[in-house]
Amino acid sequence: MATPTPEPEPLIRLLWRAHNWFRAAVIAALDAGDDPATITAAQATLLSQLPSDGASIAELARLIGVSSPTVHQWVHELVAMDALTVEPDPASARTKLVRLTESGHRRRARTMRLLAGIEANLAEVIGAGTVDALRAALEAPWGDPEAAAGSRS
Repeated sequence: MATPTPEPEPLIRLLWRAHNWFRAAVIAALDAGDDPATITAAQATLLSQLPSDGASIAELARLIGVSSPTVHQWVHELVAMDALTVEPDPASARTKLVRLTESGHRRRARTMRLLAGIEANLAEVIGAGTVDALRAALEAPWGDPEAAAGSRS
């Protein structure tokens, strides 16, 4: 009897594994830091995803892929650390914008340097060309997810 060919892993599983690798690398880098006011990996995620002009809690939750109460908690923690501020949205009386404070800009810059270092280390392991190709594939427009879900059965 022939040995069955193993099924290829679904792309979502590979992407999730890559996400977990980055998260573990961020945690290790934060743990190795000597800054007593170091942020958590979750807070680093929020800072890396926050648009420069700010965003609402709901927008951040959609960007990060977690619940609004979870983002609210992370924002509350970063407000207490003077990294973020929550202020009225000039475009909507019902919405508040989460924005970086001056201290938050410094923390975000540190977070982005940390992430760049992790990417550089990854490029040393899997090759700069592979990282560039991965970045290009992830930055390309993928189209409407609902259309993708309906296109194959």
